[in-house]
Amino acid sequence: MGTGYTANLEPADMECTSIPGLRNEKVLRFCQSNIEMMPSVAEGARIGFFECQVQFEGRRWNCSTIDGDESVFGNVLNIGSRETAFVNSILAAGLVHSISRSCARGDHLSCGCDRRHKGPQLGSDLEIVPNDTWHWGGCSEDVRYGVRFSRDFLIPQDLTYRARGQMNRHNNEAGRQVVLNNMELKCKCHGISGSCELKTCWWQMASFRKLGNILKVKYDSAAEMAVKVMREHRANKEVLEPRYSHFKDPTLDDLIYFERSPDYCQYNPSVGSLGTVGRECNLTSHGIDGCELLCCGRGHNTQTVIRDDRCDCRFVWCCDVVCRKCQISYELYTCK
Repeated sequence: MGTGYTANLEPADMECTSIPGLRNEKVLRFCQSNIEMMPSVAEGARIGFFECQVQFEGRRWNCSTIDGDESVFGNVLNIGSRETAFVNSILAAGLVHSISRSCARGDHLSCGCDRRHKGPQLGSDLEIVPNDTWHWGGCSEDVRYGVRFSRDFLIPQDLTYRARGQMNRHNNEAGRQVVLNNMELKCKCHGISGSCELKTCWWQMASFRKLGNILKVKYDSAAEMAVKVMREHRANKEVLEPRYSHFKDPTLDDLIYFERSPDYCQYNPSVGSLGTVGRECNLTSHGIDGCELLCCGRGHNTQTVIRDDRCDCRFVWCCDVVCRKCQISYELYTCK
């Protein structure tokens, strides 16, 4: 997608005029001709945004928003960084997931279940042939329709000759491929007393949490690229290639980036950094959520917090649980 995503994530409110890429005339026409799909588009953005916050909780950049910014992620997407790579991939995956699932539910007239019942056509090794013990049935989620829709909808604003456009297209596709490559075969047993003499099976997408976990691993191992300028048809064309020659070319479902990330320690909205001042940290952790790393060596403040909680709970016959209200004190650590 382009360099930002609309902050309007409520499906009921989704309109073509609030969708990024509106400056791209082709996207606008596609939106207007598929207006019934826009609530599912908004839902895809919502689950992608939420999963981003889950995956980056406790990190310096925690997929947070910037107040008053017209986009959800702010200027962080102006940099061709790992974070931008993850955002593009998780939103593309969210769109595929939401569209495919809403089609399977029967929410739209233009799509439905995958009647081919053969799963994603990614290669002969994924072809599964029914036998005497099971047959295709139920409603296989038509993920290929979701992928086609996502490709038509998420058109990078930076076109062919710019490195950023190539990066966005690659990471969008990586998100789609993660959905395709992790389809799960679900089956239901039929027979006397659950004997499972025959099974009905269908394809179903993996949970979005599983897909988010996979993309987070790919974020950690993203391929760093370098921009090479080439002359083509009387114009300069930017091409991305591995920064280090001894590294292999990234695969279709790898994430790529070509600009280093800021450290996100200080408040700098020009690069989408909210800083870590005031962020809660874990005093006992040696990981990125620990006070030493999260606070960037500035130290931390300690505050005693008292909250109301339930205690001394007991079961009363019949059938209730009665508790006393207690005040619990604990230490809260925040970055200086």
